[in-house]
Amino acid sequence: MTSPDIVSESIEFASLLCSRLCHDLLSPVGALNNGLELMADETDPEMRQRCLELLGDSARTSANKLKFFRLAFGSAGGFGDAVPTHEARVAIEGMFAQSGRVKLGWLVEDDLLGKLPVKILLNLALIAGDALVRGGQLDVGAERRDGLTEIVVRAEGPKVVLDPELRAALAGTLPPAGLSSRTAAAWMVRALVVSAGGEIVLSAPGDPALLFGAAMPG
Repeated sequence: MTSPDIVSESIEFASLLCSRLCHDLLSPVGALNNGLELMADETDPEMRQRCLELLGDSARTSANKLKFFRLAFGSAGGFGDAVPTHEARVAIEGMFAQSGRVKLGWLVEDDLLGKLPVKILLNLALIAGDALVRGGQLDVGAERRDGLTEIVVRAEGPKVVLDPELRAALAGTLPPAGLSSRTAAAWMVRALVVSAGGEIVLSAPGDPALLFGAAMPG
């Protein structure tokens, strides 16, 4: 029988993760709503065209975020054990590279990776990409070797900022009171990797580039 405490904790964590996803989707969806309201009152052809362009941008942003979240947090990829790596690349490009602020370096040669490594790769890329507050270079690599899947994510730019609580969540030193919608994804990454018998390494605070590494069986 499942412990009520475990169920309660699982529900609480799911609520925090949902709060994070809703927060990230609020801006583009709100822009869609605002654009539709402007269109309803606008009669000038040029302004209507501009509204349509803004609506298109907001719709693409919303769709890109949903595609990314489906892979990073959902059960995308069907019932198989592996996910095509080009789907992960497209998802990361949609989140970061299309804006022009972040350049993506893709260093994954395998056509398929396990669902768990793909989730880890995407979530580490999300954390590293968000740390590039002024844009920069985001390099993502993964390979399977000797029964292990190794993942490396590197972020470098004019200003790289990793929240100390996110670092603590990835390192496994975050106190229970520090778990929030902001740290839920990082905490999940750590929990998934450790439960699979793997480990996570991080570059030291103050290093010019932010580096994440993860290795796990599979």
